[in-house]
Amino acid sequence: MSLIVAEKIEKSYATNAALRGVNIAIEPREWVSITGPSGSGKSTLMNILGGLDLPTAGCVRLNGTDICALSEDGLARFRRETIGYIFQQSHLIPYLSATENVMLCQYFHSIPDEEEAREALRRVGLGHRLDHKPSQLSGGEQQRVCIARALINSPKLLLADEPTGNLDRENTRVVLELLKRMYDEEHFTIVLVTHDPFVAEWAGRVVGMEDGHIVFDRKAGET
Repeated sequence: MSLIVAEKIEKSYATNAALRGVNIAIEPREWVSITGPSGSGKSTLMNILGGLDLPTAGCVRLNGTDICALSEDGLARFRRETIGYIFQQSHLIPYLSATENVMLCQYFHSIPDEEEAREALRRVGLGHRLDHKPSQLSGGEQQRVCIARALINSPKLLLADEPTGNLDRENTRVVLELLKRMYDEEHFTIVLVTHDPFVAEWAGRVVGMEDGHIVFDRKAGET
């Protein structure tokens, strides 16, 4: 059974149609990149697939649940239990340490566990930065904290919206290599939005968008 099934998804803002009848299915353990120019609808689609926004029309089933039919509280609970998020901006709490930022995600999910949070940071190569505040970390290190935070609750789905958009090429490669290693070791699905062809091709499947439509859907490496 597909992890995500989205059918006839439309999203309109006033007179602007961001998505126009999009259909997509994503299997468990797939890594899918969604790419396209600014305004193509790629981030809107990701937000709807992850329950951060609701479509104007159509439906999304995630892990067998019609997320469009959930109450606001039910949707928030479903997101906490099912999905991890990484964004272009780290959204780390500036006055909390790296460990405390990861523990905060645990707090909203279940019970904070400091040693578990520290081990998650060690796994992303930040064992020497456990007690550092975000201002004491480089951009690449901050994104590694975000990966640890996103995966601490063992989500079925990881959503990443331009996760390397603020990084140079060297740090982009470091973050992608880390994400690839953790993807290979664990059992989760990745949907990653990017405008960068280099980043897109790390996936197994690349979906291209333009003007609210899917214009291609191919294996990575194919033209």
